[in-house]
Amino acid sequence: MKKTIIIFLLICAGNAYSQDLKLNWQTDFNEAKQISAKQDKPILVYFTGSDWCAPCKKLKTDFFNTEKFVVESQKFVLLMVDLPRRNDIITPDQKRKNMILMQDYNRRGSFPTLVGLDADGKTLGNINGYSRSFGTDDYFAFLKKILKKYK
Repeated sequence: MKKTIIIFLLICAGNAYSQDLKLNWQTDFNEAKQISAKQDKPILVYFTGSDWCAPCKKLKTDFFNTEKFVVESQKFVLLMVDLPRRNDIITPDQKRKNMILMQDYNRRGSFPTLVGLDADGKTLGNINGYSRSFGTDDYFAFLKKILKKYK
């Protein structure tokens, strides 16, 4: 009986931990701008190729899926701009909208790319590329830079 209770508690604790790491990614740019204006937070735009970009997948694991990022993310409105190769991941309408955002904020087409914006869509800074050999320190420094420019 004790083993059953302990296992149950561990499962509950694990579920609570995984729920804490869930991030509230927006996919609609206009909605993200409205939230940004209402909450007085900068927008953090993440350009990714979720199904094909190996550095994007590594960045997700090493950076986005950390408790440190979850804490820092509360200071931003998160906007994911995904350009997958598979057609079943996003709708054609969302792909069209994401391509427009690429033209406006990621003309080089670099993946992954993070862009900081204000509520009006003005660029505050960007960082692109990712290699595990460099780690995530540059990305956390980028977040601080965006917050400093925003205020």
